[in-house]
Amino acid sequence: MNEQASIVEVIKERLAAGTLSVPVFHAVAVKLQQALARPDYDIKEVHQLLNADPGVATRVLRAANSSFYSGLSKVSTIREAIIRLGSKEVANLAMVTTQRDLYKSDDIRFNAIMQTLWKHAFCSAVGSRWLAQKVGFGAQAQEAFLGGLLHDLGKLFLLKCLEEVSREESFKGGVIQPVLREVLATLHVEQGHQLMVQWQLPQIYCDIVAGHQQERWDQANVLLAMVRLSNLTCRKIGVGLNRDPSVLLFASSEAQVLGLKETALAELEIIIEDNAKTPVLSS
Repeated sequence: MNEQASIVEVIKERLAAGTLSVPVFHAVAVKLQQALARPDYDIKEVHQLLNADPGVATRVLRAANSSFYSGLSKVSTIREAIIRLGSKEVANLAMVTTQRDLYKSDDIRFNAIMQTLWKHAFCSAVGSRWLAQKVGFGAQAQEAFLGGLLHDLGKLFLLKCLEEVSREESFKGGVIQPVLREVLATLHVEQGHQLMVQWQLPQIYCDIVAGHQQERWDQANVLLAMVRLSNLTCRKIGVGLNRDPSVLLFASSEAQVLGLKETALAELEIIIEDNAKTPVLSS
């Protein structure tokens, strides 16, 4: 067995044994999502969780005052941010800013791929939120955004696993692109879903991660349709690791489920392309 084939087997064996542990979530961001999933959540808990971690609180305030929320007056405290934006939006800011920090590596080869994955995650999130507003599901726009942000989380996890294993003496030659793509493509959905369940994130996000790439999917799940269509649009225009300009968005089952015409789909492409050029909240 050659080195590149063996690294795939090592990854699979260690995943099965549960011996690979790499960070893909920030604890505070997850606790916020868990709190908001309860019907009786209290905004005081959101306030306390953020204030208990000055680093996350600072990043949230910086994001809240970014051009993403242009037109709003500046906020200087977490309490003001919660009042102005709402608990769900602030919790999403905590997730997006802490996620951004995890898409980094000291290894220039892995860092480049992680930055590409980050751009795809963020653009998928923006596209999903835009779709929610476009098709009359504005009340779920924040959930659509977070679903888009997390749908490919398994790829980040696997990439970090590959990076960890490749540091070992027996794999110093690195990981070639075909092997990397094989691991990410074949394992990311299963691993991503396992992580979401393990961290007890709301079921709506677990369903999105599990179903975002399945050929047969739950077409009654509108949030999933939005994330799938945003993901498909990213693939068409090359925002991410894969590019397929032959994708026909108007013929997709996702576009049909959402009732979108070609003009709206062209607008979605523009929205994603603009954010890919200058991604908001990027490093």
